[in-house]
Amino acid sequence: MSPTRTAVVTGASSGIGAATAAALAAEGFHVFCAARRLDRLEELAERIGGTAVACDVTDAGDVARLAEVVGGSLDLLVNNAGGALGVDPVAGGDVDRWRRMYEMNVVGTVQVTQALVPALEASGAGTIVNTGSTAGHWVYEGGGGYVAAKHALAAMTETLRLELNGRPIRVTEIAPGMVRTEEFSLVRLGDQAKADAVYAGVEHPLTAEDVAETVRWVATLPPHVNIDLMVVRPLAQASNTKVHRGPLLP
Repeated sequence: MSPTRTAVVTGASSGIGAATAAALAAEGFHVFCAARRLDRLEELAERIGGTAVACDVTDAGDVARLAEVVGGSLDLLVNNAGGALGVDPVAGGDVDRWRRMYEMNVVGTVQVTQALVPALEASGAGTIVNTGSTAGHWVYEGGGGYVAAKHALAAMTETLRLELNGRPIRVTEIAPGMVRTEEFSLVRLGDQAKADAVYAGVEHPLTAEDVAETVRWVATLPPHVNIDLMVVRPLAQASNTKVHRGPLLP
């Protein structure tokens, strides 16, 4: 019997991270579910047969403990932890928010990647999937610090792929557009009515499970196949700034 494949999913306590952990477990992976909220992680890990690991990716000590729990070999790392804070304009943005978004989306991803690359290489066929965003490829007003952070993540992902060339580790960025989850827009805007307005009239925004399916597909391709970048949007969204609201036309 072949050994069980292992995966780490950061930001696994809700949304895309939780859905990804569940999808990978259904595919046969033992998933190390990492996030700050241990109570949510323990419920998820029990449900999918995984392992809950309390980890703030911006804390070097937490990341080191995550690597210890994972051990010497790892098949898949999904760097999903991140998020957006506010819609401040660049000229009037809250610098502390910018700094926090950079720490969550970029520095945290770098710390986890550095800690787990040795285990990914030891597996003989490792895969890194970074959850980016269409905000990391096309700018929009009010994006400010989030757009800047996700552009940095995209650049880091491309650089990492170059630097790991010749080693048995694939590197992919999945860049979702409009995804409706229970927390992303609420955390960003701080108000449920404003969060709901983001999706108002959009017949079918993406779900967390839609994005999880793209991660599952990338992770289960033959190991010589690397998907550099996958952009995934709902049909109603043609770009970051053009969204059809109302029934889709016949």
